Amino acid sequence: MSSNNSGTQQGPAARQAAMAERVLADGSATAAELAERFGVSLMTIHRDLDELERQGIVRKFRGGVTAQPSGVFESNVQYRLKTMRAEKAAVADHALGLVEPGMAIMLDDSTSTLEIARRLRLGEITPLTVVTNFLEAINLLSDQRGIHLMALGGDYDPLHSSFLGVSCVEAIGQLRVDVCFASTSAVHGGYAYHQEQHIVSVKRAMLDAAARNVLLIDHTKLGRDALHRVVPLSRFDLLLVDDGASAEALRDLDEHKVDYQVCATKGSGDDRAGAT
Repeated sequence: MSSNNSGTQQGPAARQAAMAERVLADGSATAAELAERFGVSLMTIHRDLDELERQGIVRKFRGGVTAQPSGVFESNVQYRLKTMRAEKAAVADHALGLVEPGMAIMLDDSTSTLEIARRLRLGEITPLTVVTNFLEAINLLSDQRGIHLMALGGDYDPLHSSFLGVSCVEAIGQLRVDVCFASTSAVHGGYAYHQEQHIVSVKRAMLDAAARNVLLIDHTKLGRDALHRVVPLSRFDLLLVDDGASAEALRDLDEHKVDYQVCATKGSGDDRAGAT
């Protein structure tokens, strides 16, 4: 056993919170590593991991736990905020060029569209109406001059840091915006996918409320599946992806006649347009 006995000096809730923070930071860990780190038995660690999995913070695999997504598990927002930052920034930079003063835009609860919100804080595109259900974006834009912020209510989901549910869908249905910027967990075979049904219903409502829809994804989403189909890619007027996308993944987009733009990360060259 490690000399680190922090696990025995704190209650289960505090230990589980520290354990979640560790796994979210590292991406994954084995049960043995966690038992050593927190100075508790493997049986205790497995009980803790069961609870974290029940809360939807991590998912278990044989011998350990991970914060990384699968076809039925979307990563916690705190993990997603730390991943693929350069790629999301490249896509957001391009998306910002589609926004003009006087527009009303909608941002979903993705960390990709959050990068758009970060850039709107510069105040270079005003006046602007921004509609979102993402608490992270609401907090970023709540005091921004020149931006009329409309926060969509609903049931707060701490794992996504967003407002969801029937009341959120109904609120979206009362609106009409110029552009909806959205992301999703997986893109494959001409469809966008997501792991969670209650997220799908909100995304679909957002797409229905916009005159134009733009999908923002990092290249790791291409060629992946998730449990629920969101919409066909034909529902999007444009797909933006970073230049880490493989030739095979781009061929799949071409075959399904998807309008896309490959966005260069810093120092990697020019943007490339895709087939229509």
